[in-house]
Amino acid sequence: MANILSSLSRVRKSDVVLSVRDIKKTFIEGGQPLHILRGGGFDLHRGEIIALVGQSGSGKSTLLQCVGLLDKPTGGSILLDGVATSRMDEDARTIARRQKIGFVYQRHNLLSDFTALENVMLPMLANGLDENSANARAMKLMRVANVAHRASHLPGEMSGGEQQRTAVARALANNPEILLADEPTGSLDPAHATAVFELLLDLVRKNKMAMLFVTHDMNLASRADRRITIQDGIVK
Repeated sequence: MANILSSLSRVRKSDVVLSVRDIKKTFIEGGQPLHILRGGGFDLHRGEIIALVGQSGSGKSTLLQCVGLLDKPTGGSILLDGVATSRMDEDARTIARRQKIGFVYQRHNLLSDFTALENVMLPMLANGLDENSANARAMKLMRVANVAHRASHLPGEMSGGEQQRTAVARALANNPEILLADEPTGSLDPAHATAVFELLLDLVRKNKMAMLFVTHDMNLASRADRRITIQDGIVK
């Protein structure tokens, strides 16, 4: 694991932060193979925003789970900053995911027993940052996301838009290179959806991150630098 993490830390900062080639993912259901991803791939460049579109059930979330190191593909390759993720053991995958990737889900996934501030602090504490520094950075991120006034509130005491903006702040906690968003506005009303998506775009652009986001909304997809599609299991 140490060699893998050392490679990640020393790697030359190239234009491509994520590279996917001939990706395949098969599940077994009822003893029969279910081929969700059947091949294809893409490169995600530093500072680029890509929309991932396709019909429901086409494998968009499955692809996001694989590139986010939450699941392993059945075949093909995923390179993170030029390093093959297939070479990583579980500890290395966890550390790489924690340090380099931020996640925003359709539903906020905040921990209900922790305050908004604590939810944003947790990734930094898990990454070894001391509590005072984590507190200061979390408050800064919450101010940027316009939810600092909710710092002491539990998720259940906040509106849906406030919860999702808190989730965006949490995703940026460890200053990731890549932001993965799975229908980040799908559970919000139009007004809150617009506000959250504008916040995402603004933060990604200002911090020169790369973002891959899943959406069914072609209006949101049109805001991306480009689109990739999953059709018949092939990533195009």
